Amino acid sequence: MSRTQKKDLRLPKFFYNEEMEALFQVVYENDEPLTLRNRVILELLYGTGIRVSEAAQIQLSDIDNTYQAILIKGKGNKERYVPYGSFLEDALSVYLEKGRAILSNKYHKHHDALLINHYADPLSTRGIRYCLTKTIEKAALTRKIHPHMLRHTFATDLLNNGADMRTVQELLGHASLSSTQIYTHVTKEHLKTTYMKHHPRA
Repeated sequence: MSRTQKKDLRLPKFFYNEEMEALFQVVYENDEPLTLRNRVILELLYGTGIRVSEAAQIQLSDIDNTYQAILIKGKGNKERYVPYGSFLEDALSVYLEKGRAILSNKYHKHHDALLINHYADPLSTRGIRYCLTKTIEKAALTRKIHPHMLRHTFATDLLNNGADMRTVQELLGHASLSSTQIYTHVTKEHLKTTYMKHHPRA
């Protein structure tokens, strides 16, 4: 195996636009409490790039609606704020009113965890991965994929659309810029693929 092939194997895998659309179609198909929760999970992970383990730790008090930012507790107990957009804002609003509140009242569970399971207990990291895996299965995506690819997709999409490396590093919570630079290889590959597909002299 060549050095180039070995390097390619280590590149982060990400979702393509049509795959993301298929995932969002699943979580927007109805307004049942658990579907609303899964909608928040997907909008949260793709919209902010946070880790699944970080999503499991979010408390209601960590969400700043005024500035549209969430306090994230990352690796090594390092904290950072990540901004979020209108899609997650809307998903949160509907989920808190028609999903989380209904389940919490039904099972008389009252705590501060944002994401909850069907018994209204805090959703664990493993639980979030399970929800995402079920969403991925329901979207009938064919290639081998895993939930962490949402984080990779977040970073790749930002860089492909002109974001600078330092900003992406901060948003991802990487201690070192070298951890973020792996995504430049992904975006270069994306540029090459687009060029080869669309340029008449490629």
